[in-house]
Amino acid sequence: MPKRIPFLLISILLFLSFVLFSYVVAKEVFTQIDFDITTKLQDHISRKFDLPFSLFSILGSVEVTAIFWFILSIFALIKRYWLTFIALFSFWFAHFLEIFGKIFVLHPGPPHLFYRGTIDLNFPSHFVQTDFSYPSGHMMRTTYLVTFLILFTFYKIKSPLKFPIILGLIAFTFLMIISRIYLAEHWTTDVIGGMLLGISLGVFTSVWVPKKLN
Repeated sequence: MPKRIPFLLISILLFLSFVLFSYVVAKEVFTQIDFDITTKLQDHISRKFDLPFSLFSILGSVEVTAIFWFILSIFALIKRYWLTFIALFSFWFAHFLEIFGKIFVLHPGPPHLFYRGTIDLNFPSHFVQTDFSYPSGHMMRTTYLVTFLILFTFYKIKSPLKFPIILGLIAFTFLMIISRIYLAEHWTTDVIGGMLLGISLGVFTSVWVPKKLN
């Protein structure tokens, strides 16, 4: 991977940005902006996307992303990337911070009248609920894994397919952003907070991939 110090500094800067942004969100500075973005998205996107976005959002659930995390962890163990394997556990530290935020950042989610989700699979994680919605766990998990995969792909994969792969990962993240807000699962600020947290720890994890892969 690239030199570690610059990327570690980027990770720290993003994490501090998450902390600062969380403070501003708690002060309800962006309440009107949150409301306006949600209503405009729902006004301009057809209701026929309710089901596709609901299906898509399943990919960001704890259960599904945990499978991807497990695959990455097994890959690291098989390749004997010990530091990478240890760093990957920051994925679960991010969940701790997510739950902490949803308990202590007083930021109620969108009212139920905005909700457009059409699927309820009753995953175990659905039963872990708090009164507040900041930050978005879907965006935290998605951006954590996508950031790690983008950096890994960019620096370590020599195939000409690496740029289409990276563009695909970016498009996936964009769709997840839209789905969270359109379905009224989260406000825009929840999504931004989740992204800052996920990207910061995704960058942190990626720098511990060995420079020379087996």
